[in-house]
Amino acid sequence: MSNARTAASRRPASDVSAGVGLSGLVALFAWLVVCRNWAVIAGALALPGPHAPMSGPYAAVATLFVTGTAMSLWSVMVDKVHLRPSTGIDWSAPRPLSQTLDVSITKIAGLWATWAAIGFYYCVGRWYWDGQYLFAMEVIGVAAVPVFVLSVPYVFWLDRYMVNPRDHAWHFGAMLIGREAWSADEVKKHWRAWGIKAFFGAFMISILPPGFAHVVEIDFGQIAADPVALGSMLIEALFLIDVQIGTVGYLLTLRPLDAHIRSGNPFLAGWVAALLCYPPFVWGTMGRADVLGYEVNTGGWAYWMQGHDVLLWGWAALMVFLTAIYAWATFAFGIRFSNLTYRGVLTGGPYRFTRHPAYLSKNLFWWTSTLPFLVTNGSLTDMVRNTVLLALVSGIYYWRARTEEAHLLAEDPKYREYHAWMTENAPITRALAQIAGRIRPRRAPLQPAE
Repeated sequence: MSNARTAASRRPASDVSAGVGLSGLVALFAWLVVCRNWAVIAGALALPGPHAPMSGPYAAVATLFVTGTAMSLWSVMVDKVHLRPSTGIDWSAPRPLSQTLDVSITKIAGLWATWAAIGFYYCVGRWYWDGQYLFAMEVIGVAAVPVFVLSVPYVFWLDRYMVNPRDHAWHFGAMLIGREAWSADEVKKHWRAWGIKAFFGAFMISILPPGFAHVVEIDFGQIAADPVALGSMLIEALFLIDVQIGTVGYLLTLRPLDAHIRSGNPFLAGWVAALLCYPPFVWGTMGRADVLGYEVNTGGWAYWMQGHDVLLWGWAALMVFLTAIYAWATFAFGIRFSNLTYRGVLTGGPYRFTRHPAYLSKNLFWWTSTLPFLVTNGSLTDMVRNTVLLALVSGIYYWRARTEEAHLLAEDPKYREYHAWMTENAPITRALAQIAGRIRPRRAPLQPAE
């Protein structure tokens, strides 16, 4: 009995070590130091070209290579993730290429057809050819040819070691070629995974350069005594960590790193809730907010607290803390971060305290930074509307969290164990579960979309 209680009180081991995200964070900081001091470095080494900080968009893209390499090396050299059974790879028993050649050709056909379809989607999506997305399309266009070419030796090599090389991509290729039996469920999984990568990958690349440039160019000495300027800059730097590490996660979905997408969320509600949070379905977190805009005539925290330095410093510290939790929730994933996917179970970092630290900290940040119940024009209508709409936004995030839990609960017994452990042991999750249990009735579980 005592052994059973001990097991029940023990948090399940995480599939991602803290070292992966921390190695990426260290690499990011090192690269930022290089970029900020490039004028000095280039001058000392007598390098050609402009001697100025490297703050351009391609320096931002290079950050992905720097941090991705650091996290990949940690994963392989320290965590030995390539040896895990969950990779579906057996390095000790390679097959002759002749035995896997047909499988590999079918898989490559599926992958190339998928990428061609994604390219068509980018072409017809008008929003991809305006504003911040233009740079993302440029990067993807440059990367397209190397990706197509390198996929051939990569698939030929990996299929020799895979326990079952007939994966999701193979089933889609088999459907196109029509020579062998294929599974419609596997094809759906294939398209869910690549739909997620296509939609969110372009978005993440598009928002990386502005924040990177600002962090590289900012003079921290000039803003050190200003709580508003310093707080805003620290918040932007923390968002850079979130965006940069998150983008690496979307790009490095590689099976040898045990970071492959095992399944995309099968629930229509999950997709609706997630897509509402991003362009072109944007409503309040960025860009225009015609439907759920909660910042109409709001002055924000700095406006309402101006002239009260102690309050300004305290409020800035609170928002930096909330943003730090949000960034921590992302880099804790290492190279496995992406929306709507199952890529293993994360139980460490801030996920020891709540199952959704990013959503909780993000929503608290919006409430504390916007203060929607205070408006500059004194309009009761705007005050009520802003407050109600931000509450609705928070409700959407709660809905989104529930669909993600339903997905993971159906996929992995380890997540079911973690979910139960958190309900009983994590202070934030336990308190929220008790509150939710009192105010909402029991509902039937979600069913996957066909």
